[in-house]
Amino acid sequence: MTLADIQSAAQRLKGHILPTPCLPSQTLSQITGAEVFLKFENLQFTASFKERGACNCLALLDAAARGRGVIAMSAGNHAQGVAYHCQRLGIPAVIVMPKNTSAVKVERTEGFGATVITHGDTLEEAREKAYALARERNLTFVHPYDDPAVIAGQGTIALEMLEEVPDLDLLVISVGGGGLIAGMATAAKALKPSIEVVGVQTRRFPAMYNLIKGTSLPQGESTIADGIAVGLPGTLTRQVVAASVNDLVLVEEPDLEQAIVMLLEVEKTLVEGAGAAGLAALLAHRERFRGRKVGLVLCGGNIDPLLLSAIIGHGLVRAGRLVRLKVSARDVPGSLAKITTAVGQAGANIEEVHHQRAFSSLSAQYVEIELVLQTRGPAHVTEVLAALRGAGLRAEAV
Repeated sequence: MTLADIQSAAQRLKGHILPTPCLPSQTLSQITGAEVFLKFENLQFTASFKERGACNCLALLDAAARGRGVIAMSAGNHAQGVAYHCQRLGIPAVIVMPKNTSAVKVERTEGFGATVITHGDTLEEAREKAYALARERNLTFVHPYDDPAVIAGQGTIALEMLEEVPDLDLLVISVGGGGLIAGMATAAKALKPSIEVVGVQTRRFPAMYNLIKGTSLPQGESTIADGIAVGLPGTLTRQVVAASVNDLVLVEEPDLEQAIVMLLEVEKTLVEGAGAAGLAALLAHRERFRGRKVGLVLCGGNIDPLLLSAIIGHGLVRAGRLVRLKVSARDVPGSLAKITTAVGQAGANIEEVHHQRAFSSLSAQYVEIELVLQTRGPAHVTEVLAALRGAGLRAEAV
């Protein structure tokens, strides 16, 4: 893998993928203490950088291989990238996906004309099924990350970023199988040897981290960053990471959730868990990146709406904008009106109300009322509690 390979891929991809913008974020820079630039790969047609590697690989197939068709395994984004560009190029496509893959990603992949087969609980199980079908049907296997053509395609992102922002100090890149960081590190280090490249993995799937750092952290738990939930990184990619990547860091699930909500609120852009990993790293390891000129890749935007809804809810709770209060009052007519009046006068909005009589430690003369409120933040919650207590009620946050 050389810079020339990646530059050739860039020429090959012209007119087939979107050269996405790399823009500064003043607000995120203020929050993190780094000078942040965002590469909006979630604006690709399939909402993921995976199109680059898939399209480059397909473009290199000869006529006979195109006629037979291709097969791939993927949790979603690579599947969509392969399916979309196969549809454009008239190549039959079969995609094997784990059984727990988001329904949104399965539907989108089928929508591009691919035949989807769900198999296994992990990417590794899906991969073995895809290998078997490739042998049986004489199909070309398009690997999601451990293929030189795929790696070269992903590396074109670094070419674009350094062309737009040549004085970047550091690239922070999410890592699953390693195709994205391998391609980008190869290109970036060749163009600017002084640049630092840092990979990010979720603590629940630290496979590349374990290999490079020599650790044995457990892995396999469910993660919202399903796009980088890879149990076994590529052979080619791990060699490049060992040689060209400066560091790897881990992030927790709450870091990813916070980053998703922050990008939605601040940048008005939707990313999935893997796409938010770079910002999550900046939030979780602030001193590591403070004062640096950092490029982040928003590598994907395909997220299940139900998961997004839950993440937004968690984010509102963490920010103190959605709060649960427990209020005790005498069980007499007008008590609930007294409570709601106090809340309303304090400027909060009631989202839910629950009365609790039988399952309460209070005496039979009292009722316990649980409120879920929309507020402006922690300071406002304090004001609401003061208003309730000022009305002669016992109130506490739970």
